[in-house]
This record gives sequence, structure tokens and C-alpha cells, in this order.
Amino acid sequence: MKASELKDLTKEELNAKLASLKEELFNLRFQLAVNQLENSNRIGAVKKDIARVSTVIRQRELAGEE
Repeated sequence: MKASELKDLTKEELNAKLASLKEELFNLRFQLAVNQLENSNRIGAVKKDIARVSTVIRQRELAGEE
């Protein structure tokens, strides 16, 4: 997901997206632990998406948006 797409989302949508990404990362790590993960590159992509969402949330906090 691109950062420009994230900036159009509301605060609630961003928080929901962050929660779903964290859950996906947990599931991917679990699959990795039991040797069922097919695409290990997905872990890095999900981590980057989490960082993007967190960055947009933090930028809004610093700007004073509610």
C-alpha cells in the first residue's frame, strides 16, 4: 500500500489497517516457525506497511489532527 493512499484514510480506518497488518505479521511469523511459509518476502512487505501506517498516524498526531 502506498503512503498517498494511506493519507486519504480516516484515523479509525488507519487504526483498523494497523491492527490487521499486525495480525497478518503474527500469522506469517507463526507459519515461518512451523515451516509452512511459502513466500518469506511477504514478512518484509508487511513490516514496511506497518511502518507506513504508523508514520501517517504519527504525522497526524504531530499536526494536531483529531
